[in-house]
Amino acid sequence: MTMDAFYGIMIPFLGTVSGAACVLFMKQAMHDRLQRALSGFAAGVMVAASIWSLLIPALAQAEPMGKWSFIPAVVGFWAGMLFLLLLDHLIPHLHRNAKQAEGPKSRLQKTTMLVLAVTLHNIPEGMAIGVVYAGYLTGQTDISAMGALALSLGIAIQNFPEGAIISMPLKSEGVKKPKAFFSGVVSGIVEPLGALLTIAAASLVVPVLPYLLSFAAGAMLYVVVEELIPEMSAGKHSNIGTLCFAVGFSIMMVLDVALG
Repeated sequence: MTMDAFYGIMIPFLGTVSGAACVLFMKQAMHDRLQRALSGFAAGVMVAASIWSLLIPALAQAEPMGKWSFIPAVVGFWAGMLFLLLLDHLIPHLHRNAKQAEGPKSRLQKTTMLVLAVTLHNIPEGMAIGVVYAGYLTGQTDISAMGALALSLGIAIQNFPEGAIISMPLKSEGVKKPKAFFSGVVSGIVEPLGALLTIAAASLVVPVLPYLLSFAAGAMLYVVVEELIPEMSAGKHSNIGTLCFAVGFSIMMVLDVALG
């Protein structure tokens, strides 16, 4: 594995760590406008990455199938969508649990389940990074180093508020800062592990790469529609999230098309 690939799979984990570290420096929760801006920017990056870094390479990889080359992209895309939908039914959903029952015990219980929810949501994101870098390292797709890096950055930005969502409520419930920070870190460690395992299985991944790339795209777009768009549109001044979405989309497009 090259060093740029190693750095790429670690960047999303650093996003979670940075968000969890808010508990060490911030006295109050993250400002709503900042969270909307981050969510919008991450959504823009991830939508653009899903198109140029995942779906287009998946279609290109399946070109030998001729007029049926869309099949791997469609099948993988729906598999990714349905997999995340299944996760949302099996684990507590972040939005549904954002304002749950009152009382210290129920709030602490809610936060503990949020740790589980975020951790499980991070598994397919780690696999997505692993699939992209496996394709890049094997040279089997049109994925560029810059496109893979931009995808990592987009996920890292999304992970930042998730880390804070875990660590800061734990602190407010009386958990000591180091332990609250550690809980946020643990939720993100599955991403680099999942990416490393996927890259390690590159020889198995390459034959089904079009399906896996589009699976990652489906999983990423599910997160965008289900998690990030509601967050960037919530409350007043939702245009902040929309503008940041456009900025993120444009930057990702430039990185992947012009520099890739």
